[in-house]
Order: sequence, then structure tokens, then C-alpha cells
Amino acid sequence: MRVYKSYDLKCNNSFKLVLSNKKFNCRNIMSTLEVCTVSTKPYNDQKPGTSGLRKRVKVFQQENYTHNFIQAILDSMPAPGAKGSTLVVGGDGRYYSKEAIEIIIRVAAGNKVSKLIIGQNGILSTPAASNLIRVLKADGGILLTASHNPGGPDNDFGIKFNVNNGGPAPENITNLIYEKSKDIKQVFLCEFPEIDLSTIGERQFNGFTIKIVDSVRDYVTLLKEIFDFELIKNFFAKNPDYTVLFDGMHGVTGPYSEKIFIEELGLSQSSVQNCIPLPDFGGGHPDPNLTYAHDLVKRVEKENIKFGAASDGDGDRNMIYGKSAFVNPSDSVAIIAAHSEVIPYFKRTGIKGLARSMPTSAAIDLVAKNKGVEIFEVPTGWKFFGNLLDAGRLSICGEESFGTGSDHIREKDGLWAIIAWLNIIAAVNEKKPGVGIKEILLNHYETYGRNFFTRYDYEEVDNDNAKKVIVHLHHLIGEGKNEFIGKTFGQFIVSKADDFEYCDPIDGSVSKNQGIRIVFTDNSRIIIRLSGTGSQGATIRLYIEKYSKNPSDYELDNQIALKPLIEVALEITKLQEFTGREKPTVIT
Repeated sequence: MRVYKSYDLKCNNSFKLVLSNKKFNCRNIMSTLEVCTVSTKPYNDQKPGTSGLRKRVKVFQQENYTHNFIQAILDSMPAPGAKGSTLVVGGDGRYYSKEAIEIIIRVAAGNKVSKLIIGQNGILSTPAASNLIRVLKADGGILLTASHNPGGPDNDFGIKFNVNNGGPAPENITNLIYEKSKDIKQVFLCEFPEIDLSTIGERQFNGFTIKIVDSVRDYVTLLKEIFDFELIKNFFAKNPDYTVLFDGMHGVTGPYSEKIFIEELGLSQSSVQNCIPLPDFGGGHPDPNLTYAHDLVKRVEKENIKFGAASDGDGDRNMIYGKSAFVNPSDSVAIIAAHSEVIPYFKRTGIKGLARSMPTSAAIDLVAKNKGVEIFEVPTGWKFFGNLLDAGRLSICGEESFGTGSDHIREKDGLWAIIAWLNIIAAVNEKKPGVGIKEILLNHYETYGRNFFTRYDYEEVDNDNAKKVIVHLHHLIGEGKNEFIGKTFGQFIVSKADDFEYCDPIDGSVSKNQGIRIVFTDNSRIIIRLSGTGSQGATIRLYIEKYSKNPSDYELDNQIALKPLIEVALEITKLQEFTGREKPTVIT
């Protein structure tokens, strides 16, 4: 039974409620769940971005800020709603996660959620959470992560809602969450004793269940069903000099990687580093790229390591890096698709279709054409792949932002991509020993040509200055379009310019203003958009792509091959003039 009481309350982090300066506890929660109605005031900045709500920790620590957003999520759940539902809860273990889980437990119970399934110690990688939602047929999940953003008391926190297919909530739901957050007047919650998140097991609270589960087991079981672990293990046994180094960047994938690389594949402990999840990621930036994964890059080059890989804070991104061989994410998804027949999962299911985000290079398009399957171009944000995956029209997809995945779950999956590469390397070496990352890259280029690609990130740009860049470009492609089309910049002639608009082929929904595209007569592209994953100021992303079928170009460095187009991009966008930045924060 649930008893409702209404109080003008304030909540703090000590698991108490404050009423007239006296501590108040809802009593007898084992026999009744006494639901307290907490008066609150809305915040107007709780609009989810491409991957949930991301703000500084101090923002989430504001009075009732987190409570409000959780209530808005529960109020926005698709029919039949939060009452009687089962939700998966977990995250990357970043700072403020424990407090947020406590709040989720209290608000979920207050809204008559039936069951919470929580990863041990609050840890669940984003791919593992997606898998649990699907395996356990849960009604959704609340993920506590800011993905690749830094953690700690002065850095970022995030909350994301995933729906019952295991994927990020689509725009109609995130828009509803935002609308609910702007009108919220009360939060429903129950008081609880402190819940031990470290002990696996189930606790009942008069109709409300909290189940703590092994964070790793079900996910590793899934990967073993997808890939040929025996083939990979035998490859390492036959090639003891083929060294591997995985960098967990002190994110969530540490426990998963140790289980996979050491226990399942038989590699030594020296094959992994930074695999203890830390609330501040060891003071680092858990973003697997050439800038922030510098420790991995340095060791691979210095120690001549054959296969290096890294994942991010919540485990949904990846970087593949071998000696003198960086795998651009756009190439990575194309190569996995091209070699899909050696992966047992795709031997069984076949390839239904391929897809990429709009800024991602067209390398995978060439693979789709070769295989005779559909290719889809969607806006940035993994949620845009969801309908295609659910409709059975998509098998493998990826984003240039180091995200790669397939229809095995509804999130991008860092460790999935890394094991896919190991499966491919092991299979290729069965026929031609001695083939490594660099050889696979060059063989791919020889077949398909090379899509040179780079991304410039300008982080924490003043919002007004960022808007000036976009206004300037909208003028070029709008009022000034007649003069802009056909204009020559060095060796490049503008053939097309627009702001990308996507019509979902499954439900017909339309997403506008998804990134400004400038295409040249040789099919080279410049794309610019504001990212929705930052928490402070604006992040401007500039994408540059040029295709070559000239074999003498294939081993060129990206920055050298793209230099003329980069100069044109900076000239057209006036990025340096409007932002005052002489160079980007990160180049990938």
C-alpha cells in the first residue's frame, strides 16, 4: 500500500527530508511506502541534447535540480507510463553518480515504478545497459553519464533516458521531457534507508523491488554470441609476438575489458591499462582520440605494439590504433562492414543495410554499393539509427565521433568495435599470416579508394560568437545562395549548400537544421554544426572530407592531404575571425 502525504519540503543528499528545520523520515517503508509530495520550482535549462542532459556537477547539485529532471523523465514515459514499470539504472561511475542513484530510487518509488535493476556499484556501460533493457524486457533505463566529457566535482555529469528498445529516447520524448521540466510543480518520492549497491541481490519494499545485478556478465555473454572468441584466442596463441594494449581511460569499461581480454582471450595483465573506474577518470579526459588517448598512442609507438585500442567514459566509443596506423572512425565502420562475413553474428543474419551520420565520411557508402544493400544518412545522434534498426533495415552503422555499432543493441558499442577488429585480424591471418592494422587499411583503400577525413573541434566557445558563425553561413546558403553556388575557392568550386534535413523513412518524422553542408564539384565536403554533447559554452565542429582513387595518395597523412580544403573551410566559415581561436581544441 502507498500512503500519500503532501509537504513543502526541501531535499538534501543525506537521505533525509527537511521540514521546518526538523528532520523528517517516512516511516515503516518495509510495510508501507509513504509517498511524499515535494513542492518544487522549474528550471528552464533542462533540454536534453543529442545524448541526454549534460551540465556541470554543480548545476545538478542545485536544490531539486536532479529530482525535477527524473520526475520529468517519469512523467514523459510512453504509455502505460512509469507506474508498474521496470527500469534499468547505472552509469559510468563518474562523480555524483551515487547521489543521483539515491534520488532515482526515491523518485521512482514515489511514482509507483515497480522495479529498478541497478548495476553493481552503480556501474553499467551504456552498451551493457542497452543490452540489459532488451534482455530483461525492461520499460527503459536511466543512464548516468556524460560519455566522453571529463568528470569530477568541477566537471560534467549527465542523465539520459533510454526507451524499451534499449536505445536513446527519440526526439518526441526528449522534447516532452523538456516541456514537462518547464512546468513542474511537484516531485513524488519515498524515503529509503541507504541501499548497498555493492551486493548483488534483490530487496523488496512492499511492491517496489530493487535488484542489484552483475554489471559485466550479460554483456560478455552477448559478445561471445556475436564474435568468434575461439578464433581470436587461437590467433594470439599462434602469434605470441602480436601485442595488444587496451586503455580503459579510467572509465566504465575497465571491468569489462579485464574479463574479455584477460579471462576470455588469455592475454596478460600488461595488455590493459587504466582499467580502474574512477569518479574523475584519474584527472584525464576519457575521450578516445589522438589528443586525449596520448598515453596509449605513445606506448604503441614506443613499444611497437601491434594493436592498440581505447574506449571512453561510458564505453560506447572506441579508437583503433596500431604502430604508425591510426584508424579513422569513418574508415573503421566501413572496414567492419566490408569484412562482416567473417563475424559469426553476420554470417547468421546477413547484412540488411548500412548507415552513417551525415558528417561521417562516405567510405561506408562505397561498401554498401559493393554489397548491394541500402545505405542511410542520418543526423548526428545514435537515436536516429533506432527506427531503422527496429525495422530490420539496418545491420551496421557508425559516426565519425568514434562511435560504431550494429543491430545487436540500440547504442554504439566501443568494445564491440574493438573485438570486431580482432575478429577480422584473426580471420584475415588464417589466409594470409602477418597482416595487421596498416595492411588491412591499405587493402581497403586499394579496393574502394580513400576518403580523407578530419574533424576540428572548437570547445567552450562563447555562445554569441558561435551564433555569429552559424548566422554567417546561413546567409551564404540562404539569401546569398545564388552568388555562393558556383563560386571558386582555390581548386574547389561550390556545387551545393544547405542545412541538412532528415525525413525518417520509417515514421516520417522530420529533423531540421542538422548541420550546414557545403559540397564541391569533386564531391569534397565541408560540414559545420554545433555539438549537443558539451556542457559549457558552445562546441563548434568542422568536418572536412576529400575522396581519392589515386594509389599514390593512400599513405598520406590526413592533414597533409586535406590542407588545401582545410584552408578553404576556414576562409568560408570565418571561424578564426568570429571565435578568436587560432586553432581548434582537438583535431581528429
